[in-house]
Amino acid sequence: MKPPLLLDTHIWLWWILGQAELSEREREALDAFAAAGTPPGLSAISLWEAQMLVEKGRLMLDTPLAFWLPTAAASEIVTLLPMDVDVVLALESLPKSFHGDPADRIIVSTARAHGLTLATRDGNIRRSRTASLWKP
Repeated sequence: MKPPLLLDTHIWLWWILGQAELSEREREALDAFAAAGTPPGLSAISLWEAQMLVEKGRLMLDTPLAFWLPTAAASEIVTLLPMDVDVVLALESLPKSFHGDPADRIIVSTARAHGLTLATRDGNIRRSRTASLWKP
């Protein structure tokens, strides 16, 4: 089953960690998707981004990553989408002006390859108009 949308890494983290940066409306919508058995999508690169944030001390968890990550990425919570051939080929269609952050490029390409709207607050991605953006 196709997920209803793709989460950018920060949206996933704000949702899972109950951060105030995510609006109540957004949180309720994401909770409803998961409760309905249609969890939002998450690019596999977001797992790496979370690990890097922990390693750099920019993400503090109350449990070790080895315990936290499998729960936060459980199939009831998110639908993990791999970096596969379609995602890599979608990278080629990004405009030359799209910024060079590899994770952002893969996340946008994942959304494009799977025909998903993207939940993001990333200004560079939003301004680029390279993905359809989620409006809860």
